[in-house]
Formats: sequence, C-alpha cells, structure tokens
Amino acid sequence: MNMPNTQNVKLSENIILADADYIDLVAFRLSVQFERMIGRRIPKADLSRWAVDIALDGGLREDSKPHETQLVLIHDKSKKQLDNFSPSVYDTELNAQAFRDDKLGEFLVNAYPTGSMVDKDDYLQDAIRTILEHDEVRRLMIIPNGEEGETYDIVSHALREAPDDKRVTVFAMQPMPGGNFRQEILGYSLMNALGIKADELKAED
Repeated sequence: MNMPNTQNVKLSENIILADADYIDLVAFRLSVQFERMIGRRIPKADLSRWAVDIALDGGLREDSKPHETQLVLIHDKSKKQLDNFSPSVYDTELNAQAFRDDKLGEFLVNAYPTGSMVDKDDYLQDAIRTILEHDEVRRLMIIPNGEEGETYDIVSHALREAPDDKRVTVFAMQPMPGGNFRQEILGYSLMNALGIKADELKAED
C-alpha cells in the first residue's frame, strides 16, 4: 500500500506516522546518555512497547470494543533496519507484520522507504493530507524530525485544516511552536521502551 494514494483504501481508526530514522537516532542518544547516568547497559528499545506508549499518549484508551492501530515507519531507502530497536529489519521483521496488545488491541506495522521518487518531507506531507481525508481515522499521531530543516513547519502547515473531529498529536523532544494539534514529549515513550525506570533516575538525583 502506498500511503499517499489511499483514498480508496480503508485505514485504521488510529494511525502512528513516524520518521523511523529520527526515532532510531533519538533512541541512540538516550541510550548513550542514560548508560553514563545510571551505570548499566541499555538494551535496544522494544518497538511494540514504544508503539503502545505512543498510542496512549495520543489518547487511545481501553474500552469494550477492539481497537486497530496502524504504525507507519518512514525511512530512508539506504536504511535496511533500525539500529536501536527490536525487532529491527524493515523487510522481514517489520513490514506487513502485526502484534496485539492486551488492552489496546491490534497494531499493524508497515515500513515505507523514501528517497528515490519522493523525499521524506514530501511523503510525510502527502500522507498526512491523505489520512486527514479519511473519515474512519479518529486519531493521528505524528513523529517527525523536527530538529532538522523545515520538517516541523511542513507538518504544521499540513495540519492547518485538520478536522475538529480528529485528535492529532505531534511528538517532539521539546515543546515546539503551537499549531492545530496537541503536543507530547517523545522522550518519555522512548525511555520506557528502552527499559529505563523512574526509580533508577531518582537514585541519581
């Protein structure tokens, strides 16, 4: 499925749209930082745990009906896998795979390479606009690389006309200029996925 051309494809109620290269970089930075801080090796981030945390931060809650969430990982075509997550290999371990969370239901995972016909910013912008056109989508969670170039501004612009009935959340490592969406801090979900516990941090205070 080509995300920017999904007008006739049914999408899930909840969609996580993530720059996989960016979340991989942030996971690496956090691993290095906290290994020094708490004095132990940090394992690779659990991708399924991270996705569940993002869904929770994006407003998804357990209720009587089953939920379905699509996790869309956008990555540079030169990258074959995530270096700091498990599972990690796009073609064999992530794309067209799924997992189930006991409380939040099924997560469908797809990975899309960019860079040959369209760059990542254009892909992200087209995907956002397409997703917003689908009535069945209730929650959209976006993790762009807001630290480089004009990506954050591009995302903000694409969300200007987001319908009021859709809950849109943009994740970043620090508060960003406001827009027609909610904001959450990306680091919390990644720390949990990396197995960094709050009591370990308190011990360092």
